[in-house]
Amino acid sequence: MTQDGFSVILVLATSHAVRAEKVLAQVDVPCKLIPVPRHLSSNCGVCVRVRRPDRKAAVQALNAAQIEMEGVHDA
Repeated sequence: MTQDGFSVILVLATSHAVRAEKVLAQVDVPCKLIPVPRHLSSNCGVCVRVRRPDRKAAVQALNAAQIEMEGVHDA
């Protein structure tokens, strides 16, 4: 698997995505809120996109902040 590209982190609600963005900014993990890709979920909403090399640090930071995730997928 290549390290190039992005991973998306699905969260339960838009408010969780906004909170996740703030948490990741605090730990210097660049991210962007994007619409949830339709092939991952038909629910309306946003998810958090991070670079693949930052995926592990992002998940650890979100777990530490007790932000519940629905899933993490390579995009």
